[in-house]
Amino acid sequence: MRAAVYDEYGDADVITVREHDDPPMGPDTILVRARATSVNPVDWKIRRGYLQGAYPHHLPIIPGWDVAGVVEAVGPAVVTGLEVGDEVWGYVRRDDVQWGTAAELVPAPERTVSRKPASLSFEEAASVPLVGLTAYQALVEALGIREGDRVLVHAAAGGVGHVATQIALAHGCEVVGTASAANHDHLRGLGVSEVIDYHAGPVSKQLSAPVDAVLDLVGGDALEDAPRQVQDVSRVASIVDAQTVLGMGGRYVFVRPEREHLAALAALVDEGRLRVDVSETFPLDRIADAQRASEEGHTRGKIAVTI
Repeated sequence: MRAAVYDEYGDADVITVREHDDPPMGPDTILVRARATSVNPVDWKIRRGYLQGAYPHHLPIIPGWDVAGVVEAVGPAVVTGLEVGDEVWGYVRRDDVQWGTAAELVPAPERTVSRKPASLSFEEAASVPLVGLTAYQALVEALGIREGDRVLVHAAAGGVGHVATQIALAHGCEVVGTASAANHDHLRGLGVSEVIDYHAGPVSKQLSAPVDAVLDLVGGDALEDAPRQVQDVSRVASIVDAQTVLGMGGRYVFVRPEREHLAALAALVDEGRLRVDVSETFPLDRIADAQRASEEGHTRGKIAVTI
């Protein structure tokens, strides 16, 4: 199979697209013929070697955790009802880092994939799972959002942020979003009622009123300011800085594969209440450029990669 591969840690130049051995098939594995993946910041952080203490790493590594494609084969112990030919999407986080999703064939543990929303293209579908599950688990599980809540989403125009904004709105919340001035109209178009420029000083001093819940996606000064943004600090969640958010009495969220949550996201998509902004699409041969674009940190929405 063709795959993006790197044999050492470093900058994007270490990635090559070449022929690679087909992946192993476990008994509870669904083999997906990938049609698309997407780039997330975690991909280049792994490539640079920053997460070697979080998971076992085995070089050479195929990058990528998001996938959308078609079921190629089903292991004998799979009980999910998926069959060869079904269109699926997933957040394929395995127990180690080696067999990623930037390849023609992806070995996906059955817990990591579910049926793809019919209304999305493969490129759109591959752009949702990691950011969608992150946003869903932070808002619904960690923060327990409910109808009528006023929810502050930091970096609301980014990959996780624009999905989180829509999930909160779908749950009947009022959303306050931070973004650079260039993205304010975009957020208003999503339904954000109050837009704040994070360059203009502490968010707590710009809020028209305190909020019921805060989703921190940036850390740093924004997270340090969170106790002054929210009425109850236990309803602050961060995906960035565990030590700081836990120290203030909030919640830390580390996304996990969850088929039921993928199904909930698919329902929101097919009901027209959740869409993903794909800012740019690259072919597999240019995945190094896609990772460079992500690493620059100015992407609105997601970067997709076709396979």
